[in-house]
Amino acid sequence: MVPSLGNLDAYVSAVNRMPMLTQTEESRLARALRDEGDLQAAGRLVLSHLRLVVSVSRQYLGYGLPQGDLIQEGNVGLMKAVKRFDPEQGVRLVSYALHWIKAEIHEYILKNWRMVKVATTKAQRKLFFNLRSMKQGLKSDASDADTHRNTLTPAEVSAMAGELNVKPEEVVEMEMRLSGGDVALEPQSDDGEESYAPIAYLADDASEPSRVIEARQRDWLQGDGISLALDALDERSRRIVEERWLKVNDDASGGMTLHDLAAIYGVSAERIRQIEAAALKKMRKALAD
Repeated sequence: MVPSLGNLDAYVSAVNRMPMLTQTEESRLARALRDEGDLQAAGRLVLSHLRLVVSVSRQYLGYGLPQGDLIQEGNVGLMKAVKRFDPEQGVRLVSYALHWIKAEIHEYILKNWRMVKVATTKAQRKLFFNLRSMKQGLKSDASDADTHRNTLTPAEVSAMAGELNVKPEEVVEMEMRLSGGDVALEPQSDDGEESYAPIAYLADDASEPSRVIEARQRDWLQGDGISLALDALDERSRRIVEERWLKVNDDASGGMTLHDLAAIYGVSAERIRQIEAAALKKMRKALAD
């Protein structure tokens, strides 16, 4: 019952050749399904009404969605209708199934026509479909100068709001949703700036796993890691490292120089440099361990 990609025409041709049921046959099959759970009867009821789904799907081609998908969703609605159909109500299945077919197609369109749903409440869904059809009607009646105008005039907004029994601002909001274009999340080409799509800046680099690990390691090194490495040094080596690298004077000039420390310990600046180099090497080994 589901049309395959590339075989839509063959599917439509096949369902149009399926025999239609008389009212007597339809009632008999419906009772067999209801009273006996006859799945073969359900199958015949569905197959005989597949052409109805194809016909309804054509009414929604303007949304840019594949007709095969619309038919598939409509078929789901048809099967739901067959399951719930009561032949004792005095209506034909074609009339009863129409509501279920349209309901499934509407739901599919609302979920897929925009990445962000354009209509969430029952009132918004009614406005969504009615507003679109009414706008098309206005375009067909408009002059050539107005045909290419996308926005509604205040008078048209008021008229639509009155006819649909909604507030004018609701009409304006829904029209903005309908007029909004979709933006590709990923680049459509590899050429220069055109390849820069929203996906390039939507990602949160701070949450990327390797960045998180690096940040944790950096925080540890700046805190507990430095303290641990300093504990591995003797008192003189520790002070030299602290004075040279871990202290900042009030004038932001940095720590003490080699000559300053050489004067304090009564040795040459070269000796202070050697002690500093050995201390840093020892700290790196402590951190590695």
